[in-house]
Parts: sequence; structure tokens; C-alpha cells
Amino acid sequence: MTTDNDPALTCVSWNIHRGKGNDGRVDPVRTADVLLSEVALPDTGVLVLQEADEECRPHRGFLDIPRIERATGLRHAHAEPHLRWGAESHGFLGVILFLAPDIEIEDAVLLDLPGHCHRGAVVIDALRHGKSFRVIGTHLSLGQPARIAQMRVIGQHLRRRMPRQTVLIGDLNEWRPWGGLALSRRLLGQALHGPACASFPVRRPFLPLDRILTTAPGRVEGMRALDGPGIRIASDHRPVAARVSLGGAAG
Repeated sequence: MTTDNDPALTCVSWNIHRGKGNDGRVDPVRTADVLLSEVALPDTGVLVLQEADEECRPHRGFLDIPRIERATGLRHAHAEPHLRWGAESHGFLGVILFLAPDIEIEDAVLLDLPGHCHRGAVVIDALRHGKSFRVIGTHLSLGQPARIAQMRVIGQHLRRRMPRQTVLIGDLNEWRPWGGLALSRRLLGQALHGPACASFPVRRPFLPLDRILTTAPGRVEGMRALDGPGIRIASDHRPVAARVSLGGAAG
């Protein structure tokens, strides 16, 4: 149960594989159908999608954003042009965030991350129920050296910001449950906490590539991979969901 003293933020993350299902068919309408019927939970506060714009420039969006907003009640966090990669994009390098309407956005920043494949992070400072927090939606690279470099960039950015509870959400491509060097305090400057659950490949997952992690004073509770007939065909990843307690009073 959520209380004003310790509100919990329900977070959901899904790599939608640019609308390509396990049957090899690219079908954004099917992706949206599954998102609305099996993935977006009724109390979702933060929804983060990866591979949700086209891979090549100009990184066009392919989802029906107004439909998703109407059906979920969530707000597309990239309405302002400066929060998208380009005029035809829905997010930043495939990362798209949706937020509950009672979450106030105080600041938002896009971070270009290094690596052979162009990757990015969306950093949003927010308020909810008198609690301040920071959410980072991202999609890290497959190779550990690139992940380390990418998290170093994120860590350097956070060191220049006022400290607040930080929730890291996305396809982090880290198969080790303990997170490895890329998710260590040494790079981020803060310790990330949260259980790992298998989310890849979708039919018989055994790798915990998709994560929801938080710094203190928050906690990640009820971490799980979602399942359903649509989920098993619409992408190569299962969505993951968790409740994150918010412990930082607004300052």
C-alpha cells in the first residue's frame, strides 16, 4: 500500500525491439496492443521503453503516443522538442519515458553515451507526493567496456547535480546479478540496490538484462518479469516491473 509518508513508485521497463516480434514481423500496432493489455500496470508511475524509435537517423518514432497516453493515463515525457533526438523522434535514441500525471518534472537532460552503437540516457528530476527523486532511463551496450564508459559518463553527470534518490531503469545488458563494474559505486558515485530477475530471452529467460535499481534511501520491492501470450511474441525481452519506495523529502 502507498502512503504519503513512504510513497511507492511503480516502475515498468520494456525493450520493444523496434516493434519486431519473435515471428520476425514488424508490427508497431501489435506492440502497442500488448503494451496496453499486458505491460502497463494500472498503478504505473514510470514507464520506460527502449528501442522505441527507429535505429537509423532521423530516429523516427513509430508508436501511437496519443493512444498510449489515453489508454494508460500516463504523460509522454518528451513533449518538448528539446527532449527528443529530433523532430521525427518520440524519445532519445530509442528511450522513451511516460510518467504519471501527478509526477512533476523539475528538470530533464539528455545524455549522449559513448560506444560504437549510438546510445543515450534520459535524466529527469521529479517530485511526487512531496518526495524528490531522479529517474534515469537508458539502454546500455552489450559489451562490458562500452557499458563501463557509458556509466562513467552518467556518473560524472550526477556528480555535477544536487544529490537526490536516483532510480536507474532500462535494458542495462548486464547479465551478472551483482552488476559488475559498470553498475558499481565506483563509477556512479552512489550505490545502486535492487534484485535481479531473468528477462531475456523472452520465452525461457535466464539473463537479468533489464533492471530497476535505486540509490538510498529508496528500496526496490516486488521485482518481477511480466509474462503473457502477447509478451512472448511481441519482443525478444520480457518487461520488468517493481515498486520503488521514495524516501527523499523535497528540498
